[in-house]
Amino acid sequence: MREAAFAKQNKDKWLKFENVLRNNVAMDPDELSALYIEVTDHLSYARTFYPKSNTLRYLNGLSILAHQKIYKTKRESRKRFITFYTQEFPLFFAQYHKQLLITFLVFLLFTVVGAYSSATDGDFVRLILGDGYVNMTLDNIERGDPMAVYKDMNEMNMFLGITINNIRVALTAFAYGLLLSLGTLYIIMRNAIMLGSFQYFFYDQGLLWESARTIWIHGTIEISVIIIAGTAGLVLGNSILFPKTYTRLQSFVRGAKDGLKILLSTVPFFIIAGFLEGFVTRHTEMHDALAIFIIGASLSLIVFYYILYPIYLKRNHARSHTL
Repeated sequence: MREAAFAKQNKDKWLKFENVLRNNVAMDPDELSALYIEVTDHLSYARTFYPKSNTLRYLNGLSILAHQKIYKTKRESRKRFITFYTQEFPLFFAQYHKQLLITFLVFLLFTVVGAYSSATDGDFVRLILGDGYVNMTLDNIERGDPMAVYKDMNEMNMFLGITINNIRVALTAFAYGLLLSLGTLYIIMRNAIMLGSFQYFFYDQGLLWESARTIWIHGTIEISVIIIAGTAGLVLGNSILFPKTYTRLQSFVRGAKDGLKILLSTVPFFIIAGFLEGFVTRHTEMHDALAIFIIGASLSLIVFYYILYPIYLKRNHARSHTL
């Protein structure tokens, strides 16, 4: 094929691709990818049949421009990690506050159920926490160190073990959303009953404050993000149950992506909780004021990041689109 005929046959595609690159025109990603591959093939063809031609120089220029755009996108993607947590996720999460409230209320309800069941049935605590843990804790109480369990393991090993276990629980809470949300609610119920039984057990031993001021140093963030992970599971499960205007498959894919975003947001918080449990909780001799400060700061961080900040961003976003 002659150069003129080749250029005439393909110039519309080249101009379209150039327009997208130079003017940042929105285009379907699959269509853009196909167009990029085609232009690249044309460049290879021109190198073979039209060396040192204007056509080759033009296509080379397009190739360089495309490379620069891709490189720029990669550089911006390095900032994506930061903007995901500071802007993208909080604004996105505002739409799921209803599911967060439901998960929180279910957790609260079954925490009360766990405490009440422990109060009315003397064997319930052992059934939930296990004879080994109960007996070990009673021995620690007799020795005058009720919270000794947090001092038995090396700090780093405890940090890693707790963090990995908490992430596993979060993944389970999310994945069980596939069981039409009932699986997630079961995981939330089980953890809540365990917490209620645990706290009543120490209350029954006359150590409610001692346990609370110690356990909630790490537990404030740990329990909060388990509830957040439960929210991710509900988003997944509800996408199957209530597809709305989408097909059920489209709704499921959307719910899975949204749920994974929510789950991803919890990872830094699980690391913080693991660090606190591994390195800080063991210092049961710390002053009550310091323990209260850590608990209060942890609760403020969770409430701000998952509730107040998303509302603030949502209002600002809505205001900017009405101006």
